[in-house]
Formats: sequence, C-alpha cells, structure tokens
Amino acid sequence: MLNMARSSYYYKEGVNLQKQKEEADLRDRIEEIVVEYERYGYRRVTAALQREGLKVNHKRVQRIMREEDLICKIKKRWVVTTDSNHPYRVYPNLMKDAKITGVNQALVADITYIRILTAFVYLAVILDVFSRKVVGWALSRRIDTELTRAALQMAIETRRPPEGCIHHSDRGVQYAAHDYVDDLNAAGFLISMSRKGNPYDNAQAESFMKTLKNEEVYLWDYKTFEDVKKRIPYFIEEVYNEKRLHSALGYCPPNEYESLVARNNKRKRQNQLTSEVLCV
Repeated sequence: MLNMARSSYYYKEGVNLQKQKEEADLRDRIEEIVVEYERYGYRRVTAALQREGLKVNHKRVQRIMREEDLICKIKKRWVVTTDSNHPYRVYPNLMKDAKITGVNQALVADITYIRILTAFVYLAVILDVFSRKVVGWALSRRIDTELTRAALQMAIETRRPPEGCIHHSDRGVQYAAHDYVDDLNAAGFLISMSRKGNPYDNAQAESFMKTLKNEEVYLWDYKTFEDVKKRIPYFIEEVYNEKRLHSALGYCPPNEYESLVARNNKRKRQNQLTSEVLCV
C-alpha cells in the first residue's frame, strides 16, 4: 500500500473479490450441469451455459472442468448384437444418396445390450434421421424379432410416417426376418440396410447408442431387468429427447428442434400464401 491510495487499494480488492465470486459461481454451475448430464463434454457444457445467458467461451469451461476433474473417462464393453448369417433377403443401402430435409423421411434402427447382474437385456431403438429423436424403443430379455417389432410398432403409432419413408438398419436377422419385413411393407416403408460390417452406414443410431452408454448405462449398476425398465425410458424420453443438447442440431434437444422446424415451416407457408394472394 506504500505507493497506492487507500481508495484504490480497496477498489482493487473489491474487483478481485467480485472476479473470484464469479469464478466460483461458474464452477458451481458447471458442476451442477455435469452432475445432471454426467458425460457432457466441455463444448456441450459451454452451449448449456450460453443458453442460460452466461458469456463464457469453451476454453474457460474446458480449463475449469480439467481443474475440477469433471472430464470423465469411460470404460467400454462389447457384445455382438448383429447376426447377418441368415437366409433372408438383404436390401440395398438407400441412405447413401438420400437427402433428408425433414422429419418422417427416414428412420434408423439398431439394437444394443445392457448388462444386469447376471445376464444381459436388450434395447431396440428407432430414431428419426432429421431430428435424431428416438421415436420407438423396446426392451426385452431376448434379442429376437419380437423386440424389434415392438420398437417399430411404437414408431409407427407415434409418428404415422408417410408411405415412402426410408427404414434403415443393419443386416441383422431381427430386421431381415419375414415378420419384420412384412410390418415394414404394410406400413409403406422403403427398406434399406447397411453394408456388411460397416457401422458408419448407420451413424445416427450408432451415435445414440454411444450417448446412451456413456451418459446412462455406464453410470448405473443395474441389478435386475426392473432396474433397466425404470431408468432407460426416463433417459430416452425425459433426458435425451427433451433436454440433451445435440451438436448436430445446433445444440438443441430433439423435441425443441422439431418444434422450431415446424414453426419455421408454418411461417414459410404463411408467407408463401400471402405472396400468392398479393400476386392475384
């Protein structure tokens, strides 16, 4: 304080205390977000903070998460869920050249396993390619066609996709079996399948499964099938579809993204009708 006025000293101390408080508040909020969404990376956390009106960049968030040990590492396990050695017809990949511009134009399907105490249970999901929303899902102790048919039925009932909508999956027997294909044909789907052993052909479904494992399955010690039936529907409907920010959707959750697109499309139609009336 020898060469500094008392007022300047206290002003400087006040600024420092304010900065420390702001830093502490930001750390607390980041921790709250990571506790709720335990596998958010620093970019997704940054997007969540910015949506709340906070002016913060990803470098600062990354530094805080690293200092607080909030960047977690995940253990991976592997169980084969695709059996493509079957006598059923294999369909060509229609997604390779498809241009998806809206909802209900293409759905992707996949199966994954979930470990319980002494066995595995299986989850079949169907996503809308455009919005990444899970529109159908089913759980079972058996990895069979009834599992995939249950997920498909939910998707058909909730979305009522128009005739010509693409249904894309891997070549697994659960998707190639006659009963499943009959359901697809009855609903007017165009059937599409990935190339053999190429998960990139079904990237949207693979991405969801990775999210499910990292942000839900690996964090819980499921002991029974009942445990899985309680948690998985909650994660799909309440977290993933409703809240989780998706980088491919401009950091919007799928439900919000679909609503935004619907409003924009409605506005465009209204403007077009107005233009047509003015022209007449």
